[in-house]
Amino acid sequence: MLYCYMNSPVGLLLLAGDQQGLKLIGFEEGSRQRRHEAGWVESPASFSKVRRQLAEYFAGTLQDFDLDLAPSGTEFQRQVYDELLRIPYGTTVSYAEVAKRIGRPKAVRAVGAANGANPIPIVIPCHRVVGSDGSLTGFGGGLPVKRSL
Repeated sequence: MLYCYMNSPVGLLLLAGDQQGLKLIGFEEGSRQRRHEAGWVESPASFSKVRRQLAEYFAGTLQDFDLDLAPSGTEFQRQVYDELLRIPYGTTVSYAEVAKRIGRPKAVRAVGAANGANPIPIVIPCHRVVGSDGSLTGFGGGLPVKRSL
């Protein structure tokens, strides 16, 4: 696995992936904080496109990412991630709405679990999913980061 770190307005981000694409964005803080693992190879040049697009996103000049993504996960999780990618910039939807959109209206909790397991936050916009009442709920980078995103 290749990796590098990137400073961002929401803290230091770990970027990791391989020839298939981006596999991971990890936060420095929060319940889903991540660091590189033994055996990973530092390769900032491999992430130049990812870093550029994230910088443009944080600067407000990019709304849609154009990156090769290779998230790990079960078939259900990947179905949820595909639906998250359809949430337009600047909008939010509820976990229940995501469950309905994937044809599993009773799987709200499972959608929440898949959302929480998203290995590529920000790019796969799990931060755009909120509670049914519009409230912010858990986020691996912490609620202040979710609010900021």
